[in-house]
Amino acid sequence: MRLHLSEDMFARHERELLTAGDLSVSGFRYASGVAALRVRTPRAELIVLPFKGQQVWRAAFDGLDVTMQSMFDEPVDTQVYLETYGAFLIHCGLTSIGGPGPEDTHPLHGELPNAPFQTAYMEMRKGALVVGGTYQYTIAFTVNYRVTTELTLVPHATAMDVSVSVENLRQAPMELMYLAHANFRPVGNGELHYAAPYTAEAVRVRTSIPSHISPPEGYADFIDALAKNPSLHHVFREDLAFDPEVVFEVDLLADDDGWTHALQRHPDGSADFISHVLALGPRATRWICRTPDQQGLGIAFPSTAGVEGYTAEKAKGRIVTVPPQGDWRIDMTMGRLDPKETQAMIAKIDQIAGR
Repeated sequence: MRLHLSEDMFARHERELLTAGDLSVSGFRYASGVAALRVRTPRAELIVLPFKGQQVWRAAFDGLDVTMQSMFDEPVDTQVYLETYGAFLIHCGLTSIGGPGPEDTHPLHGELPNAPFQTAYMEMRKGALVVGGTYQYTIAFTVNYRVTTELTLVPHATAMDVSVSVENLRQAPMELMYLAHANFRPVGNGELHYAAPYTAEAVRVRTSIPSHISPPEGYADFIDALAKNPSLHHVFREDLAFDPEVVFEVDLLADDDGWTHALQRHPDGSADFISHVLALGPRATRWICRTPDQQGLGIAFPSTAGVEGYTAEKAKGRIVTVPPQGDWRIDMTMGRLDPKETQAMIAKIDQIAGR
């Protein structure tokens, strides 16, 4: 069963669109005009923007909002990345990701984050809710692709599965870059655990400063210390600020099934986590921001390349090539773990990393 969504189904007054047992979905429109779906289950509440990049604007599990703290109370009706920033999950790409370098002309994180999806839908599959949509991006003589994103939520789960599939509609190869900007909220004394060696060689801090940030005095010294000893950022002490942001590239390792895992353990023993198929997102990026205005933690963004912009990543040979009329896909899952699940995941992570 599939329910096709249209913009005229959303009004300022919130109304129910679907009910299935303990699961319900309602639709409403923010004051900004952006359409939104509120998905509720006994253990989760998500707000999805079906026509705006298929972003997950807010995510809460067992009553805890895990979304980053930002300066935006609601999404803004714009396609400019930093003019509407603060979602839990933002799909980035597909012709570029990262900040544009000196030789680049692409926007920050590409055209996909706030793309106007042409179709959106909900359906029930084997007792789970799927929210999805498609966006076709075409520039004559240059690019023509169709991307489909899907979010799957089981009624009593505290995590969601996310898939992104891309069809190259041209009779020529397509260059592709993708990054899943999953923005959790860092917690005081939270601990990072992830499937990689905790060495400066495997956890590399970005030393270049992108044009959209202005670092304060002492920032360069902090970056230099992290470059020598990345374990300094593993515990979010209250006095440890990441202002305005710090970015790492992490060489994650996979388990026997090809998945890799990373988490933030809370002081109560529970955790936020993200896992993905490593072969399809081999360049994991970590983003941390802790300022009075913004608190964000990208534990490990699944990505195909680094975030230095198209030209720099092209020079490193990190651009994915999709064959003519071919396709590409990535699968990931993210959400919350209880203390027992957290301990089991940390044990798996340590086993993968050989600790």
